[in-house]
Amino acid sequence: MESEWMNRNVYKHVYVPAIVMAACFVSLSLVLSLLLTWQHLRCYTRPSEQKWIVVVIFMVPVYATESILSLWNPHLSLACDILRNCYEAFALYAFGSYLIACLGGEVQVIELLEDEAKKETEKPLLEGDTNRQTQRKTIHNFILHPTFLGQKLFTIIKFGLVQYVILKALCALIALVLELCGVYGDGEFKWYYGYPYITVVLNFSQMWALYCLVQFYNVTHQRLLPIKPLAKFISFKAIVFATWWQGVGIVLLCNFGILPKDGKFQTGLQDLMICVEMAIAAVAHIFVFSAKPYHFVPTSVYEKIATEETSSVVKIERDDDKPVVFEKKEMEIEAPGTNIKESVQDIVVEGGHKVVKDVVLTINQAIEPVHEGMTKIQETFHQISVSTGEDEPSSELKVEEHQQNVVTQP
Repeated sequence: MESEWMNRNVYKHVYVPAIVMAACFVSLSLVLSLLLTWQHLRCYTRPSEQKWIVVVIFMVPVYATESILSLWNPHLSLACDILRNCYEAFALYAFGSYLIACLGGEVQVIELLEDEAKKETEKPLLEGDTNRQTQRKTIHNFILHPTFLGQKLFTIIKFGLVQYVILKALCALIALVLELCGVYGDGEFKWYYGYPYITVVLNFSQMWALYCLVQFYNVTHQRLLPIKPLAKFISFKAIVFATWWQGVGIVLLCNFGILPKDGKFQTGLQDLMICVEMAIAAVAHIFVFSAKPYHFVPTSVYEKIATEETSSVVKIERDDDKPVVFEKKEMEIEAPGTNIKESVQDIVVEGGHKVVKDVVLTINQAIEPVHEGMTKIQETFHQISVSTGEDEPSSELKVEEHQQNVVTQP
């Protein structure tokens, strides 16, 4: 009873300073992130890439806003955490889509992976190692030799990213239902609560999705060098890992008695740390996801280029009395529209359509093996029933013949 009172007293004393501190960092992160987002929308010259960059950048405003709301009102903690986790899954998918767009799109990525696979399978013929060629279709190749898989590698990676989006949304819905029923137990590692089971599922799903990104980077990092992919990987994965693992770490420290075991204190500390981290992430994004590369675009993407040449004659008093001619060239470049409204519309409509399409495709890929298994089971039962039906007439015929033989005997 005394320890519970002390925990509440600690939370009461640090609440106001934490709110003030969080508000300062959130203000900084919002200003920097919204400014960077506006720059990309204003110079929206490569929609296939920038739509996903904006989604990744917007992680900072979403995380910061939800965290300070949760810190201000602990009753909103679960709802903010669910929304934050759902957006995290969407941002992970967006980051993978951004890398694919930088490589020229899905078709070009598949061609690239197939070329890499051909190069790897041709090496054994030159080096005298014929065993490596037989390993191309083994499951462990995804871990040890991903380049052997070719197009299958792209399918596995895309499935790994989209499954995290689906599971994150599904677990968020389950967590909400369990909380309404009073059996969610946020932060409680007890078997009769739903929190530990959902944590294990999401942890495995997140690790699998991140590992897919790592394998994709390992195969394509040479082609991605112009965009400096390592810095982007580190900045993005730092946000994902920090927000997830620090939450689990805080819960464990509270359960071990190192920190006060109070629900408000746990969520409040997590929210405060996220507010601070988002300000750091906003500063990092300015350098990592800068809009400057999109200010200068090759002329091939422009719609119209016109050159106007003018000349004028000016008489200057000189000894030879020859006029001086000045020539002036002006180039007018008409670039694709970079209207902010159209940019936002492209991000919401086209990006949303792409996500829905990939989610439906992933669900079909997950259901297909189950459907094939059920079909095989039905075929097996059908064969058994047919074979049983064919055996029954023959047995009846043998019985009739036996009865006839018995009757004809004297």
